[in-house]
Amino acid sequence: MDEIDEFDEIVGEATDRDPDLAVIEAGSRTLRTQSGPPSGDIPARPEDPEVDAALRAVEADLATRWGETKLEPSVDRIAALMDVLGEPQRAYPSIHITGTNGKTSTARMIEALLGAFELRTGRYTSPHVQSITERISLDGAPISAERFIEAYDEIKPYVEMVDAQQPYRLSFFEVLTGMAYAAFADAPADVAVVEVGMGGSWDATNVIDGDVAVVTPIDLDHTDRLGDTPAAIAEEKAGVIKQDATVILAQQPVDAAQVLLKKAVEVNATVAREGMEFGVVSRQVAVGGQLVTLRGLGGEYEGVFLPLHGAHQAANAAVALAAVEAFFGVGAQRPEPLDIDTVRQAFAAVVSPGRLEVVRRSPTVVLDAAHNPAGARATAAAIGEVFDFSRLIGVVGASDGKDVRGLLEAFEPIFAEIVVTQNSSGRAMDVDALAALAVEVFGDDRVQVEPRLDDALEAAVTLAEEEGEYAGGGVLVTGSVITVGEARLLLGRG
Repeated sequence: MDEIDEFDEIVGEATDRDPDLAVIEAGSRTLRTQSGPPSGDIPARPEDPEVDAALRAVEADLATRWGETKLEPSVDRIAALMDVLGEPQRAYPSIHITGTNGKTSTARMIEALLGAFELRTGRYTSPHVQSITERISLDGAPISAERFIEAYDEIKPYVEMVDAQQPYRLSFFEVLTGMAYAAFADAPADVAVVEVGMGGSWDATNVIDGDVAVVTPIDLDHTDRLGDTPAAIAEEKAGVIKQDATVILAQQPVDAAQVLLKKAVEVNATVAREGMEFGVVSRQVAVGGQLVTLRGLGGEYEGVFLPLHGAHQAANAAVALAAVEAFFGVGAQRPEPLDIDTVRQAFAAVVSPGRLEVVRRSPTVVLDAAHNPAGARATAAAIGEVFDFSRLIGVVGASDGKDVRGLLEAFEPIFAEIVVTQNSSGRAMDVDALAALAVEVFGDDRVQVEPRLDDALEAAVTLAEEEGEYAGGGVLVTGSVITVGEARLLLGRG
């Protein structure tokens, strides 16, 4: 198969998987890809046409509900759903994760550690990169399309019952949360690892009482709903800290830390802080990731290979380890550390799709879902540490309502040029508005505008190849989880 036919086939398959991806159309015939098997446990569309049709019907039904950015700050509806379902979220202990950045990667690490110690895990994370079924995982893998459909069909009558009793129908996220909690109880899961959707107190996930609460670094994001200072955002996120729980705090801005510690005192929670009770002792870049030594609640864990890049991922690993230690009672109840070989095995198996993920070579194309300034700064630092690019081209498609200027400013030092584009989401920032911001940050001569993502990828690869095959040009696709997910499809990774 020649390169043109290969790319057309990839685009055709992507369009079949999601015909609503308006940017994914046959037509661009020069982008050269290196396709490979799906990676990072991202499921493809079901091969069985009947199952695929049924899954699309569920997705269409869910799409009639409020999206994840339209909120009525209350847990009344999800609590009512849990009540008619028989409180499935009480059937297992849980680890509840909030914060601004790093939640999904931390959740995946916690899941890997718990699974390595032979516990059956349920993981609920959001948003998804490519497939809605990614959000609900059992035993370290997304549930099958068939099980996802069954889970929806099982709770649908109860959802409709609650809809009829509430001022507002259950939202898309609330229904998925109900599905996840019910699926974990049905499995049954030994422990649930749950990432909040947004905030904490009124987030739909907050009908659980987490035995361990985890707060990843807090920064400015969703400021229209959560507040415009770290302290204000921390007030909302502190809602996941429950009576007599253990709280694992990543390094925080001082004002946010004060809020979180005050809430912990109020509910008699035990606190472990990064940089005090646990943290990263050392780290060095290694092939395919990094080698770290972590200090946990029970002692040091040396020689841990983490197949993820960046200081922020090492910090996430320290947080995840402390959370699992706390879950097992290490520190307060048992002084000895967890088995080092099991910890090493767990971390070595961690994947986090769309987080500094290399999806092709010559030139190297990296995907990263950074969508706010703090995430972009962490990504930029990791790029400089891990990759020796002589010239890096950015492909950026952002969402409305974000601090896009701050994101662009964080990437400006590492991008030689930027190609601005637009993903297929209704929340996507208009490409012309994005271009205007990019010109202010980068200057007109460093900005190229390509409204279609496939054209943007092609343009970026062409610019990177101008360095020559062995000169070290590269491409970073970023700005939104949706942009990264669609790029993965176009590059043959879905």
